[in-house]
Amino acid sequence: GYLAAFVNGLAALVTAATVILYLFAYTPLKLRTALCTVVGAVPGALPPVTGWVAAREDFSVGAWVLFGILFLWQLPHTLAIARLYRDDYARAGVRVLPVVDVGCATERQIVSACFGLLAVSLLPTLIGLAGSIYFIGALVAGGGLTVFGALQAREPSTTSARRVLFASLFYLPAVLALLALDKR
Repeated sequence: GYLAAFVNGLAALVTAATVILYLFAYTPLKLRTALCTVVGAVPGALPPVTGWVAAREDFSVGAWVLFGILFLWQLPHTLAIARLYRDDYARAGVRVLPVVDVGCATERQIVSACFGLLAVSLLPTLIGLAGSIYFIGALVAGGGLTVFGALQAREPSTTSARRVLFASLFYLPAVLALLALDKR
């Protein structure tokens, strides 16, 4: 209603997709499969797409770059939380990867997502949305998060998972602030 009437139809469509995916895909999957984290990252990454289409009325590449940054950021962030609170998730019946994985799949996903995030976070400069200050900041922040992810993979522990979590909490606002301040 509101978005369609006062903003535009595309913003309303993306918001509807966000709600539908969250309620009818992510929520039921939490109790069924460890893929819930990846599925949940989709509606979690759609809000900046809503903002983009609200402002620009198109699904141009910038919207999908923002989606990629938010999507990939959620994986190390959420998996670090799940690693820290594994027992709580298990008691609640939530099948996040650390609950069902007795090996190192969680750490492999954290590192893979960090490397992917590092690459995707450089795209705003490469497609002309941001300048060199953003690029350097995204490289440093993404590199730092990747180092902490690699340390977690090398020696999984509560301490290293907490470091990944804190690095992810620093990363996202830093990168988004740099993007806003150094936009083209």
